[in-house]
Amino acid sequence: MPVFRLDERPLFPDPELAHPSGVIAVGGDLAPHRLLRAYAVGIFPWYSEGQPILWHSPDPRFVLEPHDLHVGRTLRNRLNRRPYRVTMDTAFEAVIAACSKAPRPGQDGTWITREMLGGYVELYERGYAHSVEAWEDGDLVGGLYGVSLGSVFFGESMFARSPDASKVAFVALVRQLARWGFDLIDSQVYTEHLERFGAIEIPRRAYLRRLRAALTVPTRQGTWSFDALGPYGEAP
Repeated sequence: MPVFRLDERPLFPDPELAHPSGVIAVGGDLAPHRLLRAYAVGIFPWYSEGQPILWHSPDPRFVLEPHDLHVGRTLRNRLNRRPYRVTMDTAFEAVIAACSKAPRPGQDGTWITREMLGGYVELYERGYAHSVEAWEDGDLVGGLYGVSLGSVFFGESMFARSPDASKVAFVALVRQLARWGFDLIDSQVYTEHLERFGAIEIPRRAYLRRLRAALTVPTRQGTWSFDALGPYGEAP
């Protein structure tokens, strides 16, 4: 399979033409219009410092349906104690910066480059990227961020500086997305961590079909906040 080189136009090849590694294209930029176009066709950027921008569309795709969220007993007990103050879209830049510095098993450096930071902050300012924050005594101790289009949330990264802080933020987000009627959380590639929450692998073709349907729903653009049930509210 070829790897396509992008030019100044925000256009992408058919994701079904991706290399078996998941790489579909190289080059381009991380301007907001290009990022949004990529997510809309099932492609996302993922590369390391010193590399050109690499665009991916893996097969299979790792996804979670919000109503299929599984919370284990230990985490459920922690949630019942309301250990952190959890907010939405109050510290996006701090969250993505913390994610960029979080150590990852088997990784040196970070894939959240300076260019990535700038691109996603612009998406946040335009109301397409969102963060969830966990606070302890006024300190940011965990969180996550991602992109939203239609009824899909594309998860990007998370971090924790206190026990289960990112997990608490994630559960709060998923429960809220369920109440808003979101169809899918795109976790991109398999992780054991998210498998415990109920995420599963599906063929890329099935993912793309579901993505197209989800994009017919109006995007919940703008600043997010939890509804009246709050971050610890149970999904109906």
